[in-house]
Amino acid sequence: MGILEVKNVSKSFGGLKALRDVNLSVAEHSVHAIIGPNGAGKSTLLNVLVGKLVPDTGSVMFDGQSLLGRKPYEINQMGISRVFQTPEIFGDLTVIENVMIPCFAKRDGVFRMHAFETVENEAEIVAQAEAALADVGMLERRDMHAAALSRGDKRRLELAMCLVQEPRLLLLDEPTAGMARADTNRTIELLRQIHAKRDITMVIIEHDMHVVFSLAQRITVLAQGAPLVEDTPENIKGHPKVREAYLGEAA
Repeated sequence: MGILEVKNVSKSFGGLKALRDVNLSVAEHSVHAIIGPNGAGKSTLLNVLVGKLVPDTGSVMFDGQSLLGRKPYEINQMGISRVFQTPEIFGDLTVIENVMIPCFAKRDGVFRMHAFETVENEAEIVAQAEAALADVGMLERRDMHAAALSRGDKRRLELAMCLVQEPRLLLLDEPTAGMARADTNRTIELLRQIHAKRDITMVIIEHDMHVVFSLAQRITVLAQGAPLVEDTPENIKGHPKVREAYLGEAA
């Protein structure tokens, strides 16, 4: 049994069936990619995993505990963090302040935007924030305002905000969206280093096959809301059903 188990999950919006009996098992410590053409149901599945949507049928288990009916912050407290497609950061705050907010929330269970008067001088909180920034190569920018960062650096900052919570499962929603190839390659290498150092289970939703094949150990392909095939990257590359789903070729 994997650390994340999705069984027979379906979700409809009116007459649109966004997910159809989705089954997914993610092994602990692995990097598992979910791919598929536009409209395949990837975003809907991700929103089910983080508690933004409740499926019509099925179950979602994390480390033996059900995620259904839990609020997003409760799921986060269980050890699941998400990197959004568009970086979710506080532009008016400094880099280290951005990382201290989730660090404080991890400790006390709540987010407080005005916590800095009480936390700024707490060595433990600062040390944890600095360690997360060091892991993503952002420590030298600790005192910059987040709004002034490049897109790639904003992505790294958001990743540090996740890492400081010490998640067991990291969900990455198109982590290289909008990046030039050089930034994409740096992000791939960064994620490799983080996975090796922290041994975090990662689930990546991504359109860029260069990213997927560079990182994933296992790939699930969705098409029209249903799992099409799950296999290793080597077997996915030339799979006739995958080519048909993406390119419309006869299998």
